[in-house]
Amino acid sequence: MSTPHALASGSVPTEPVLSYSPVVLSVPGRPTDLHLRVSAPATGTGLPVILLSHGQGGSNHLSSLNGYAPLVNLWAAAGFAVLQPTHLSSRTLSHELADAPGAPLFWRSRAEDMSHILDRLDEVETAVPQLAGRVDHERIAVAGHSMGGHTASLLLGARTTDPDTGEEVDLLEPRIKAGVLLAAPGRGGDILTGPMAGLVSFLNTIDFSTMTTPTIVVAGDKDDPRHFTDIGPDWHCDPYHLAPAPKTLLTLFGAEHLLGGVSGYDAAETTDESPERVAALAHLTAAYLRTRLHPGDSTWQTTTAALTTGPDAVGHITSK
Repeated sequence: MSTPHALASGSVPTEPVLSYSPVVLSVPGRPTDLHLRVSAPATGTGLPVILLSHGQGGSNHLSSLNGYAPLVNLWAAAGFAVLQPTHLSSRTLSHELADAPGAPLFWRSRAEDMSHILDRLDEVETAVPQLAGRVDHERIAVAGHSMGGHTASLLLGARTTDPDTGEEVDLLEPRIKAGVLLAAPGRGGDILTGPMAGLVSFLNTIDFSTMTTPTIVVAGDKDDPRHFTDIGPDWHCDPYHLAPAPKTLLTLFGAEHLLGGVSGYDAAETTDESPERVAALAHLTAAYLRTRLHPGDSTWQTTTAALTTGPDAVGHITSK
């Protein structure tokens, strides 16, 4: 794994990374094939897996397998195989799926995509040149940004009630051993008073009390979710406060919803662009996953000491 200072100096990986797309999986009952990008370090074996769920956003292609390069490249350089599906909610598919069941956000299908990928991880691995035999199928994590954070929450054990059927939905994926929630939605109910609240009725009954999988929740202290609620940036901390231990909260100083620009290089939708913040975020979350997936590894302790203490701290850590 790269040193904290190497990653924190900017969002450019210091190790060679391979990226391959699309890997195409035909999934029975899914209205279109599941396309994903796979990124991994050029060398090394026993690579743990990060499943990355994209957010929505206003751009056409960042919310797909073509986005999140600033984060993905750094995670891959740090020794992970990163798998990025294009969910049905992506704008790249919206013209053909506008009337499909679950549109426009396909909140249930998004989580199911990740289970389909894990079901066929052997197939994914062998489809990517130079990757076969290098992936650790037992060390798997999920990460998600914004709407993708909700997807990851469900896979980590959070539950909700389907607003269309009244059915309680349990999409816990036991093969996932740790999670990363990036600017994820918080609780629902009567606090959802913003102009877009009607679009996310599935959040009204979100229950984090069942989200028992170890998770790091990342929130920006300037991330104002006023389009959903008026309670301010603390909303994005709900998955930490309302879920049982073990959980960790990383509050990034000065960060807005894109956390410095995780969704794309020089993306117009980033209002708080900071390659240094993205690099620090990537290194901290990689260190968290490394230590969670390899018990006894001290990477988390040394990384937090380097990046979250002293006058140059990028954020604050709380754990339970």
